[in-house]
Amino acid sequence: MSFDDSEACFNLRAELRESEQALKPHVEVGYGDFGDFQLVGHGKVTNSKCRQFVGFHGCIRGDLHNLVNLDGVSYGGKAYLKPHFHSCDKPSCPKCYKYGWAVREAKNIEARLLEAHKRFGVVEHIVASVPLRDYGLSFEDMRSNAVKAVFRRGVVGGVVIFHGARLDRFKRWYWSPHFHVLGFILGGYRRCRGCKKGCVDCSGFEGRTRKFFDVDGYIVKVLEERKTIVGTAWYQLNHATYKVGVERFHIASWFGVCSYRKLKVTPEIRKAICPICRHDLEKLRYFGANPEILSYFGSYSSCAKAGFFADLVEDGREVWAVDTRRGYTSSE
Repeated sequence: MSFDDSEACFNLRAELRESEQALKPHVEVGYGDFGDFQLVGHGKVTNSKCRQFVGFHGCIRGDLHNLVNLDGVSYGGKAYLKPHFHSCDKPSCPKCYKYGWAVREAKNIEARLLEAHKRFGVVEHIVASVPLRDYGLSFEDMRSNAVKAVFRRGVVGGVVIFHGARLDRFKRWYWSPHFHVLGFILGGYRRCRGCKKGCVDCSGFEGRTRKFFDVDGYIVKVLEERKTIVGTAWYQLNHATYKVGVERFHIASWFGVCSYRKLKVTPEIRKAICPICRHDLEKLRYFGANPEILSYFGSYSSCAKAGFFADLVEDGREVWAVDTRRGYTSSE
């Protein structure tokens, strides 16, 4: 059999496997529910404080903002403001999962992978699809088999994010368990990305994944180059799946050279800073009457809010001051 024939056979088997999975009967008992599993953000709101505005962090050093940026704009005499909203940081909460829990988890994933990157190279985005024969396994066994599958193909470690469902062409979720991996490939993937040569007899990742496909039935693919670690992690987290009723279910977990036993990372305390003067942001109080500013107080937001600039002085008096009271904290 020629290379072209072998390659065509592999692609056909992979396509049939994916089509077979797509034709499996839906097992959900409600939108986003799949028996004991549920898509993140499809639970109950934790409490009335979820995504409620709690105040501004910012920088009121207007004298240091008198710099012209690349767009020819100067922010002299203005305060930089970053609104903060309460987050329960639970993956089940429909208000907080996307811009609370997922943001926090994505930042933690990025910090750990950046440390591992110093030793193991480029972080790649990999997907391991569970074969039909493993659908009846427990989550623990399913995850274990998926990790073994990526290990066989030369993935030496990383973080695994569980997805229990996919969208069909009618934008409906159907049960199709798979695992997204942000991790490191032995020898890297550069030689395979864009390669036009034969893969069946190659020792690179694409050759390995084809050889082991007939062994374990797992379709393991490397996706396109990611733009950022935190962005990729955040996107995969905000439509991940968790097991209902398990208090400490790990949607994202570490394996191989990135496991907690093998990779020690000293947590870095990251402070929010002003984009102009680079000083740390501080908790602020407002004493003015700007309708745009006042509209935040008592409001709720289900999305991310970017920082912005506002006048330090209104009607001849300063309206912003550092808040020294003991008050709110926010994980956002």
